[in-house]
Amino acid sequence: MSTETTNEWFRDAVIYELHVRAFADSNGDGTGDFDGLTSRLDYLVDLGVTAVWLLPFYPSPLRDDGYDIADYRVVNPTYGTMRSFKRFLKAAHERGLKVITELVINHTSDQHPWFQRARKAPKGSPERDFYVWTDDPSEYADARIIFQDFESSNWTYDPVAEQYYWHRFYHHQPDLNFENPAVVDAVKELLDYWLDMGVDGLRLDAIPYLFEREGTNCENLPETHAVLKDLRAHMDRRYGDRMFLAEANQWPEDAAAYFGDGDECHMNFHFPLMPRMFMSLQMENRTPIIDILEQTPQPPEGCQWATFLRNHDELTLEMVTDEERQLMLRAYARDHEMRINLGIRRRLAPLLGNDRRKIELLNVLLFSLPGTPVLYYGDEIGMGDNVYLGDRDGVRTPMQWTADRNAGFSTSNPHRLYLPLITEQGYHYEAINVENQQDNPASLLAWMRQLIGLRKRQPVLARGDIEFVEPENPHVLAFTRNLDGEAPFLCVANLSRLAQDVELDLRAFAQHTPVEAFGQTRFATIGDGHYHLTLAPYGFFWFTLQPPPTAPTGASSELPTLNGTWTEVLRRRAALTRALGRWLPTRRWYAGKELRVREITIDDTIALRHPDTDVALLIVRVSFTEGDDHRYAVPLMRADGMTAHTIATETPGAIVAELADGALLVDAMAHPEGAYAVVAAALSRRTSTGRHGGLRGVPRRQRAMAPLGSPTDVHLLGVEQSNSSVLVGHDYIAKLIRRLEAGPNPDVELVGHLADQGFAHVPGLVATADVSLADEQHSADVVVVHEAVANDGDLWSWMLDELALEIEQTDTLDIEHGASSWLAELLGRRTGELHLALADTNAPGMTPQGFTLLWQRSLLQTLRNGVRAAQRALRRAKFDSPVADELLRPVDDVLARFDRLRAEKLDARRIRVHGDLHLGQILRSGNDITFIDFEGEPGQPIGERRILRSPLTDVGGLVRSLDYAGRSAVDTAIARGLVADADVDDLDDARDRWTRAMRGVMTDAYLTTVGPSGLIPDEPDDARLLLDVYTLHKGLYEIRYELSNRPDWVHWPLSAVAEMIRTP
Repeated sequence: MSTETTNEWFRDAVIYELHVRAFADSNGDGTGDFDGLTSRLDYLVDLGVTAVWLLPFYPSPLRDDGYDIADYRVVNPTYGTMRSFKRFLKAAHERGLKVITELVINHTSDQHPWFQRARKAPKGSPERDFYVWTDDPSEYADARIIFQDFESSNWTYDPVAEQYYWHRFYHHQPDLNFENPAVVDAVKELLDYWLDMGVDGLRLDAIPYLFEREGTNCENLPETHAVLKDLRAHMDRRYGDRMFLAEANQWPEDAAAYFGDGDECHMNFHFPLMPRMFMSLQMENRTPIIDILEQTPQPPEGCQWATFLRNHDELTLEMVTDEERQLMLRAYARDHEMRINLGIRRRLAPLLGNDRRKIELLNVLLFSLPGTPVLYYGDEIGMGDNVYLGDRDGVRTPMQWTADRNAGFSTSNPHRLYLPLITEQGYHYEAINVENQQDNPASLLAWMRQLIGLRKRQPVLARGDIEFVEPENPHVLAFTRNLDGEAPFLCVANLSRLAQDVELDLRAFAQHTPVEAFGQTRFATIGDGHYHLTLAPYGFFWFTLQPPPTAPTGASSELPTLNGTWTEVLRRRAALTRALGRWLPTRRWYAGKELRVREITIDDTIALRHPDTDVALLIVRVSFTEGDDHRYAVPLMRADGMTAHTIATETPGAIVAELADGALLVDAMAHPEGAYAVVAAALSRRTSTGRHGGLRGVPRRQRAMAPLGSPTDVHLLGVEQSNSSVLVGHDYIAKLIRRLEAGPNPDVELVGHLADQGFAHVPGLVATADVSLADEQHSADVVVVHEAVANDGDLWSWMLDELALEIEQTDTLDIEHGASSWLAELLGRRTGELHLALADTNAPGMTPQGFTLLWQRSLLQTLRNGVRAAQRALRRAKFDSPVADELLRPVDDVLARFDRLRAEKLDARRIRVHGDLHLGQILRSGNDITFIDFEGEPGQPIGERRILRSPLTDVGGLVRSLDYAGRSAVDTAIARGLVADADVDDLDDARDRWTRAMRGVMTDAYLTTVGPSGLIPDEPDDARLLLDVYTLHKGLYEIRYELSNRPDWVHWPLSAVAEMIRTP
């Protein structure tokens, strides 16, 4: 083996992370120690790992699991002595195991002698200067608070020092002052102390936070890198084969900076990759993994990423977007006890529901993707956790060795154990332990040993490059690893819970023969066409590539017939479900048009009161081959006679099925009789029962308890939208929320807040109805009743009429004509007032927050996700045009003009917003306007709709709506024959000028209104950039929506997006 390979041992390593106190107790005091660990080293050798990473074992108050160090130079007496540590180190090296320990240099415990000396020393003294102090705790205000669940500030007042000290983590962990050269010298002495003893590597904890500088977020500062280079040079001069491992929980481009030019840290944890492996599994889509790896810089020569699935901390969700964080929390931490800070405190097996297939799949990805894999103790046997223990202790319980007393960990009284054992059903130590799995060839432990062994025999997996193979099937992740001198290695993984068929473009490896790594089975030789594979649910293949010796059918147009009485039709769910499966995709409010349906079930059936007609509310669950299930509110009505004739003639799309007696089964919201029953459920304080609780009316005003009247008072409101609305007399507007989610609907929450603020331009809330959902703790709002606002129609219709008249009379469009200019100014002013009212709150979940660089980076990631989604939709639709080609460029090229969001913090705030604001959501009331429908984008989960966003989200929606209005007016005029062919281009140019002018007037009025509130950046260039971000994001969504619903309109948003991404 070459010297280079020996010195770079970490690149070929498999690292095992453990806590001394959690692994094995040799003296029966209930806490693990070094002698116990030494006695178990043969187990680690048998497992196949090559390095052991020890969590802090120094004297400590243990208020942060030992990361609050009180003395760097000795062993915590509970864990043993320096002599027992040296015995362990010697035994590990004799077995070929490398040892990595912690060098926690960002902070110490407040019990460390350095800090005790500093707090008692006078200001400005060398002793005081070992830490960061101030008299003004407003300094460094741009630095985020990392432990948000526990700390409210990064400064804590010390009564002894009579100053505030700086801490990026807990208040009992004061940060060292690296501006002081004496601190750097002290760190070098500690480094020498442990490396002289024989430690092979040092993990540098919390390394991005070493320095502070005003006006920055105090992370990733150049001074930090200068100190790291100094420490690395010091190490290299004295020790040739040792290693620094950086803990830098940052986006890939920032984390990669800790490699330097190969002259800082040898290794670096890849934090953003970890949650995206779980994300891809939940979404059953490879995009999150591929996208983050495409953003990951290649490490310098001799450096390596460290990858992991779980560790001693929470599954951190800092380096994801707000939307991605909501997805992860919904999928993996529904119980709030599972959440801590910005993450999830769970072990691997419980996170994955103890599904062996998922556990194996994620481990295969961990060992396949670039980087050195790091395993967390106990995950190799599928240990459980205890989320009810404090802090992150639930994932730090004793190692489970046997089914005997204390799981073979200790001979102490069970009550003396440092933490209780896992006794939860399915994870009980009597079932999940090393002894039970050691000799079982079908156990998870046996499989992990095989996986580790295969990895160690494949240098290409440790050091090779990666090249993704992107088949049409999005559920399949496939890539090759390539290294000079080694056979190519192909990895294929099915991220779906269903079996998948895939064709891979492997023509670059024509005549190679795939040999399956686990069984050494030879597969068919690769030819000149696509290579076909079938994968089991969550299945995978590892292949060594040895060098040479179709379309869904359409639905029937005939209506299904359902037999039996009304009650029997509802009870015989199989036939009814098939009918609903045929009907649902035809509805505009159905949000699953781009997804493949796996199963449709009826969760609940709730009879609604009606004097003459059979009406029932169905809660219909739609499960897909990827992503979360959808639940829909489907009120059904039996219609016969003239009612059936009217529906068949006027709204045939509302018919779900025919009944055997000649009647029709229809959407109740398509007729006043059915809608009457739905609205009555909200206006009366009654509960209609179903299997899971039922439907409960919640009148919000006393007069809402008055009798509803008769069905003749109910008037349908025409065009089908994302929900279904009716006018009740002249008093109320009632809306049936079609897609249901547990929790308060924003249309209830925000309208209530605005009313409390005295904002007059929203309708008053009259009543709601909520429905219980299966498997959910909270009910969902299903009907919302607002006051009816006297109006002249919505702005969309009014604007189209104005523009049509202007084109007809003048053959052009000009903002100086008609009421357009007045309306644009009013629209901008009222929208600004709306946002000021929404920002005026300290309510939980609504309190405004300032921008941070970290949040801006997630915003940029959200934009990347939108670009990728639009690209996938265009490719899937085989949409071919030069304009589309502009969007189909590499994502980094498309978003180049927005890249400064990474590095330049904008001075602005995030608030709750309308979320789906367009001209159709605004009513013209005389010379004023009223905002309606505050539920946000119905296609998004409620958790995402409640995320704090820039108010320019709404302004961007209005900008896009104005563009649509102009394009629609021109298209209508052309279709009516009002525009000669020769004049079409001139009219389109006039439309473009009109749209730009309207945007200018509206945004100027808006910015004047919000003024110095801090909601919007003061710098005009920053405000424009941010507005363009949200306008572009809306346009990308419109592309996907139009491709699914109105393909003839897709060129409208596509043209606008193309212009935005080419604008400098």
